[in-house]
Amino acid sequence: MTTAPRILLTGARGQVGWELRRTLSCLGEVVALDSRSMNLADADAVRQTVREMAPNIIVNPAAYTAVDKAESEPELAHAVNAVAPGVLAEEAARLGALLVHYSTDYVFNGSGSTPWKEDDACDPLNVYGATKRAGERAIQAAGCRHLIFRTSWVYGARGSNFLLTMRRLMRERPELKIVADQIGAPTWCRDLAEATAQVLGQIASPMSAANQAEPWGIYHMTNAGETSWHGFAEAIQAMDEFDETCAPAHLRPIPSSDYPTPAKRPLNSRLNNDKLKQTFGISLQDWHAALALCQG
Repeated sequence: MTTAPRILLTGARGQVGWELRRTLSCLGEVVALDSRSMNLADADAVRQTVREMAPNIIVNPAAYTAVDKAESEPELAHAVNAVAPGVLAEEAARLGALLVHYSTDYVFNGSGSTPWKEDDACDPLNVYGATKRAGERAIQAAGCRHLIFRTSWVYGARGSNFLLTMRRLMRERPELKIVADQIGAPTWCRDLAEATAQVLGQIASPMSAANQAEPWGIYHMTNAGETSWHGFAEAIQAMDEFDETCAPAHLRPIPSSDYPTPAKRPLNSRLNNDKLKQTFGISLQDWHAALALCQG
């Protein structure tokens, strides 16, 4: 690109979108929209907005992420997670634009203990995972240039996430029961945003080997390492500060069977990030280090 690209960013108030607004600003003009500016549940509104903005790059971190609620609102989850990405992809193809989209470890069924690779068979266990997989397929079918980044267990210093929930509950309750048999990689939203900007910076460079290879497709992008939700909670507690009048909560590990939820969760959420490193030379830091920076 000879001129700075126009970047259309969805979900600007979400935890990933908030970080992307900052990291993408060095690459071009960022038009950041939240759900009030562009309702992803309204396909016609999405199409009209993209045509009015005529972006060079569309970055879509917005999603319906209420995993349990999706079981009772499958139509809304499908509209946001499947139909809207398809519309964005169709409009990207019409404009010759690049679409960057975020997906999830929940597209897999969680069997085994081997980290999932991008071309492994998908078999989602719940409505959320099924709608996210449908969104991936809609993007692929549209034929636009696209990058789909699957990630897992996203958290940050704002919004609604496991980190903030645990920090609150650890001060309110003497004991917390935390699932210990689901394994994955907690991923800091800032690391996701910075890695995304690095990828786009490489693609925008005419000297980039990645650009010559046309690296479109699906990539896994998580912080390095693995743990359980219980292990994540322990790490949060170890790094948190409690006043002298507040005894740290006891964190009791439990199996998923002892914590039934409307949506079934995968036990193995490990994602293999080798493709990201091989293609772009990018590896996200270990999740312990990321958590320390986020809480620091």
